[in-house]
Amino acid sequence: MSRETDRGGAAGGLVIECRDILLRGFRAEDLEAFHALTWQPEIHRWLPGWNVPLETRRDWLLNYEIKENQEVERSLATTGRIQDLRLRLGICTKDTGEFIGWCCSGIKEELPPPNREIVYAISRDYRGKGYTTQAAEGLIRFLFTRTEVEWLAAVALLTNTPSNRVIGKCGFTLVGQMEINDEGYNHYLLCRSEWEGRQPGGKGERGISRNEGG
Repeated sequence: MSRETDRGGAAGGLVIECRDILLRGFRAEDLEAFHALTWQPEIHRWLPGWNVPLETRRDWLLNYEIKENQEVERSLATTGRIQDLRLRLGICTKDTGEFIGWCCSGIKEELPPPNREIVYAISRDYRGKGYTTQAAEGLIRFLFTRTEVEWLAAVALLTNTPSNRVIGKCGFTLVGQMEINDEGYNHYLLCRSEWEGRQPGGKGERGISRNEGG
């Protein structure tokens, strides 16, 4: 299990620091890298709805995704609750800051409650390094220690062995199989109390929060 720290980013956005990577809110300058990743065959094979035209991606990023992240931060600052908002975080390398993937959480309407899911993807150039697992664990830790979330869900296509493996490493329990858009998926759940029981000392450590100027 990696050690994560969440802190204020230079632009005021959320940053979750994992062992080898950073999770931080989407930014306008991520557009081209984000768009290119969604068109990698290794990604859109499993997430076909993400590979939209550049102008559509620009509209979503600037007018919805970044703005909703800001709503999440305001809600957490005032109420400590994420409610039904979506949190979208980029996966970035620590050494160069390169945008190499994403790890997000939101309500998935196709699932029965509890249906706040986590979803992730990473560049083909950074696979096999454990970065996706670090990202998922970092987001899980944040949601279970900094918000009101009690349950998390995850789904993966039956044939997506790498994604099913990551979900298993993060402690999710397979609860069944289901069809979404005529394709078969494994359906997983993770309970906060079970997750806490697996942490050192039997309780999830809260990350160190600090504000950094800039």
